[in-house]
Amino acid sequence: MPLLPSDGGAGTEVTIDAGSSSKGAATSVAKATGANQTLLAVWFRAASFAYGRSKPIRAGTYAIESNLTPYGMLHKMVSGDEIMLSLVIPEGWTFSQMRVAINAAPSLKHTTANLSDAELMTTLGKSGMLPEGRFFPDTYAYAKNASDYVIYKQAAATLDKRLQAAWDSRLQPTPLKTADELLVLASIVEKETGKPTDRAEIAGVFVNRLNIGMLLQTDPTVIYGMGERFLAQRKNIRRTDLTRDTPYNTYTRLGLPPGPIALVGKAALDAAANPKPTKALYFVARGDGSSEFSSTLTAHNAAVNRFILGRK
Repeated sequence: MPLLPSDGGAGTEVTIDAGSSSKGAATSVAKATGANQTLLAVWFRAASFAYGRSKPIRAGTYAIESNLTPYGMLHKMVSGDEIMLSLVIPEGWTFSQMRVAINAAPSLKHTTANLSDAELMTTLGKSGMLPEGRFFPDTYAYAKNASDYVIYKQAAATLDKRLQAAWDSRLQPTPLKTADELLVLASIVEKETGKPTDRAEIAGVFVNRLNIGMLLQTDPTVIYGMGERFLAQRKNIRRTDLTRDTPYNTYTRLGLPPGPIALVGKAALDAAANPKPTKALYFVARGDGSSEFSSTLTAHNAAVNRFILGRK
């Protein structure tokens, strides 16, 4: 007779508690699968001797298929081959969007949900640091019933590593004085880029503006500074918004805004670190995702008439 009841090959989920012995693990598998608990315990004990008693069983949730041998089951539990889920955090999201996604992720222990942004940053060893842009957007794998803190910690550590690598990769003089300034510029590039091949030249435009003391005049920073008002206006930006001063209004304030405005991917970091050499000081969306670049205001106004006013 088979050790486990047939389930057509589909994995039955079994949760093993911390500190479980081979007997305890056998009991958990038997309860979940309907197997004979006594027989399974005998087999597990024999398998544990064959595997090596010095190797502990790891807590977690495992998929147990009917064709698994006792040794195969024990191998899963000793090696930590748990059921894994994934969470996608896209480039360009804000930190608040990231928090909403993590709080809604299934099978996570939401141990940080009641923490404020400041409290969360403190638990990550970044006390006093604003969270925007300080987490790397990526696809994160997590075990069932893992703490959501694990994702925040991994995303923060990955951003630190990627940011330092981008800063160290600079091959040309830059007006950026610190890696944090590079992160701010990269977040603007992230939000302004519609076509990936334009990303480095968009970074080059903003670097040119910084070099000559020209206002950056980028709408995504204005929108970020508007906060909830942007949503209240049905995601419309008005002329008065461009003149209303906020720390993030790059139409009224010179230089970079005080912090990042979005989560930044590797490509945007690399573009900010090594922008494309260009004479362009302006760009406008063509309507197909790409941008039209201009080195003079006259040429830029002509491009606006063609690609913006022409569409209207």
